[in-house]
Amino acid sequence: MEKHLKFSNQDIIRYLKLSCQVPSTLEAIATQKIIAEAADQLGIELSVEELQQAADSMRFANGLLKADDTWNWLDKHYLTIDDFEEIAKINSLYVKLAEHLFADKVEPFFYANKIDYTGAVTYEVIIDDEDLALELFYALQEGEISFQEIARQYVQNPEIRRAGGYQGIRYRQDFRPEIAAAVFAASPPQLLKPIITPKGVHIINVEEIIEPELDEQRRIQIIKIFFSGWLEQKIAEMEVVAEIAL
Repeated sequence: MEKHLKFSNQDIIRYLKLSCQVPSTLEAIATQKIIAEAADQLGIELSVEELQQAADSMRFANGLLKADDTWNWLDKHYLTIDDFEEIAKINSLYVKLAEHLFADKVEPFFYANKIDYTGAVTYEVIIDDEDLALELFYALQEGEISFQEIARQYVQNPEIRRAGGYQGIRYRQDFRPEIAAAVFAASPPQLLKPIITPKGVHIINVEEIIEPELDEQRRIQIIKIFFSGWLEQKIAEMEVVAEIAL
């Protein structure tokens, strides 16, 4: 076998076809074209500073701290410096177009859906037997046993067991509806009466309810939701035709 394998454009396209990646590739190409055309129609342009910031963000995200790192990364991905700048431009245009289209919708959306962004810090143990769960619940109320002790006995996952049943910060969509209703109606710190679900009997201690804030991270997250929906609609309205001849 030769030491160096050579691949043609046909080899690459054939691989994309046989690995069923053509649809996702076409969608990605369509997305870029839609963004470029929309930005052009709206007169959105990028400043030199914005392009430089996008390029710096790319370097940071890929750990390209030195010039050699950048050149090696470009070689690995078969890119030129012009390609690198084009990627930075596409990324920056994506952000600027999304901001232009949906920045004014963020605050109304956040407050209309604030309940979905409210977090809960909980500890949980799931018991198979309802009578045992009630017995443990009353023992907890009386201070006869701690939640950590129950977790050590009944939690199977080693990490959660060591953490005393700690579930971290979870949101309404992370819970079953019947559990979410009880958790977010609690007045922390509060031990909830056992809740029965198909998974078993849940003993839950609600340590804290975290009221959401519209910080920059959440603002960007909401804009992405709007922009993704907009792109999906635009793609759905288009007939994507690819001229692939093999």
